Amino acid sequence: MLVKLFNILSSGLIMGGVYAIIAMGMSIQYGVARILNVSHGEFIMVGAFLTFMLVKLHVNPLLAMVIISPAMFLVGFVLHRTVYKKLSDVSGSASTFESNSMLISFGLMFVLQNIGLQVWGSQQQAYPFLLTSVRILGTAIALNRMVVLLFAVAISLLFYLYLQKTRLGKAIRAVSQDAGSAALMGIKTHRVGAISFGIGAVLAGCAGSLISIINQFNTSMGMSYTIIAIIVVVLGGMGSVLGSLLGGFILGFIGTLVNYIDPSLSLVAYYLIIIVLLLVKPSGLMGGKS
Repeated sequence: MLVKLFNILSSGLIMGGVYAIIAMGMSIQYGVARILNVSHGEFIMVGAFLTFMLVKLHVNPLLAMVIISPAMFLVGFVLHRTVYKKLSDVSGSASTFESNSMLISFGLMFVLQNIGLQVWGSQQQAYPFLLTSVRILGTAIALNRMVVLLFAVAISLLFYLYLQKTRLGKAIRAVSQDAGSAALMGIKTHRVGAISFGIGAVLAGCAGSLISIINQFNTSMGMSYTIIAIIVVVLGGMGSVLGSLLGGFILGFIGTLVNYIDPSLSLVAYYLIIIVLLLVKPSGLMGGKS
């Protein structure tokens, strides 16, 4: 019994770390740029396949994650400075911009998914990496899963510290809390929004790299991870990076436990969490705190 419990806890911790990175990327994009990016999962898919391509060239997948991060940032930054900046200029209000930007991200989701299908096909992909196991409390845990957990936690904590301690991080939090007041203080809100969108793309790419190390992946994987990201963001609190970190681990544990009982009930459990949370505490666990 203890072995099964430890296995559930360890698996939940690992997936929770990945979910936290995924949700933090979406959270900063919405909290700062006010874009609910439903194409977020496609950026995860692209990150997984770019890592896969580099691995085939004999590049370590952890190094591949570092290599693709600047490219992911550039794509996100340019996308915001062109498409979303133009949309912001022509939108009459913030609410109009939010709804229209979500529609654009839906279109972007299908564009990226179809590009992925044309380039990489529809088949499942995987590659071997650190397949040896270590035994902890009688449970064999694959070394690659432990590495993914360490990198997920490290990325999450470094990102949180970056927001708290650096000048740009403080500007990002200021825009997230009150864009109008931040602009009056001399902060270039559109530039900060573009940087934040780029950072969100980087976090999605990193999550894709980590997912590719431990799971099979394909070009239609994006939507499921977008749903998970939205659930975690709502669970933690819209726009709250710390809430996304907490919510990611909570959902990871719940998902692993439900999957152990009956895998077909995982999404049902996720949606029940959202329904209950919206009825009881609609602001989320952290209530919008950064």
